[in-house]
Amino acid sequence: MAIHPLPVILEDEEEARLIEKLEPPKTIVVRYGYTKMVGEFPYDGDQIMGCGSKLVVRTPRGIELGEMLTTTCSNAGCGKSISRKQMLEYIDNSGGKQYPFTTDGKVMRIATAEDMSEGSRIDADKPKHIKAAKQAIIDFDLPMKLIEVEEMFSRDRIVFYFTSEDRIDFRELVRRLAAELRVRIEMRQVGARDEARLTADYERCGQHCCCKQFLKVLKPVSMRSAKVQKATLDPAKISGRCGRLMCCLRYEDETYEDLRRRLPHRNSRVSTDEGTGTVVNTQILTQLVLVELDHNRQRFAFPVENIEKLTGEAAKRPTPPPAVFNKGRGKGNGGSGNGEAGDAGKKGGEAVRSEPRRPKPGKPLREEEIESREGKQAVDVAEPEAKPATKPKPEAPKAEGETGSGDQEQPRRRRRRRRRRGGKGRGTGGSGGGGDAGGGGGG
Repeated sequence: MAIHPLPVILEDEEEARLIEKLEPPKTIVVRYGYTKMVGEFPYDGDQIMGCGSKLVVRTPRGIELGEMLTTTCSNAGCGKSISRKQMLEYIDNSGGKQYPFTTDGKVMRIATAEDMSEGSRIDADKPKHIKAAKQAIIDFDLPMKLIEVEEMFSRDRIVFYFTSEDRIDFRELVRRLAAELRVRIEMRQVGARDEARLTADYERCGQHCCCKQFLKVLKPVSMRSAKVQKATLDPAKISGRCGRLMCCLRYEDETYEDLRRRLPHRNSRVSTDEGTGTVVNTQILTQLVLVELDHNRQRFAFPVENIEKLTGEAAKRPTPPPAVFNKGRGKGNGGSGNGEAGDAGKKGGEAVRSEPRRPKPGKPLREEEIESREGKQAVDVAEPEAKPATKPKPEAPKAEGETGSGDQEQPRRRRRRRRRRGGKGRGTGGSGGGGDAGGGGGG
């Protein structure tokens, strides 16, 4: 089979003339410094450069190496340039005034081989500066931790980044380092997130840390975002390299919040194709609602589009049928004597209450639910059955020397008899003492 070359597409003469008329970009967006600051600097050279090119730029801190991000010009159609309006919109959406953006600078030239070699020599001197700074910190016994050292390309300034819990008086430290290194010293205190921006590399997702790449404004992240997204609340799994909550929890927070507003609240009343019910649980991403139906107490999942939230009178839960309590027959432990029907019995599957009801705060019991003094509980509205009349027991003859009945005993003696249940000499009568009881007590 013969191989035929592909046809070569030549540029149209009209298109070539339009390209020649295009003006070169007037400004270039540059990223510089260890903290990845961004600036838009003017450029008046005639060299051709592309995204990612190394540049020598003059910034408010001095002369240093930078990296070209893109160009800002009216030719926003190509992939290497954007319009100024698009860039300002990006800055406004990425933090606004807090975004580390400046226009005070200038692009001097494209970095040459000599410039790149000088940058490598500066990086090679970094361990020496770190060692001198750590030794000085130990000598002055300062409660601070050195994170990173950055030397300008012009070798006229060194920036030391450190972390500390409190404010530190490092004036003596600066004097000593300036005398040893013979350059201008700048101390800059950073937080835990900025420390990760300087030292971290990759996260558990396999990508570079967001704070090291594109995230310029590090806003705080709350635990509410993790709860709304139903993420695990284990701090070891939702914390980043800085020890704080991962910044990516904030990316989808607005979407989750919008989806959550569409779902009904728990325990709210809704109407479904199967009938009315109560919301038990919801799922934000799948937009499903778990509903417990009223008529059969079964639970089904419905899409949020297929349910309707009930309001007003329709939102009230149906009251269950009242339970019927019947009084059973049995022996109960009375207060002063033996009584009947202390425990209720079950008849025909009717509900039974084995213990007397106790009133709730602010809701007294009805008359038919009040426990009597004799230890009986009137649990039925109907009047209790009439008991057969019993003949009163004849009084036992009183012993000589006894002046009163059992009801007129001394209080101390009565308390003693209550404590001694089943002891000798205790009377068996209800209200009056027997002869044996009187004789035992008198002896």
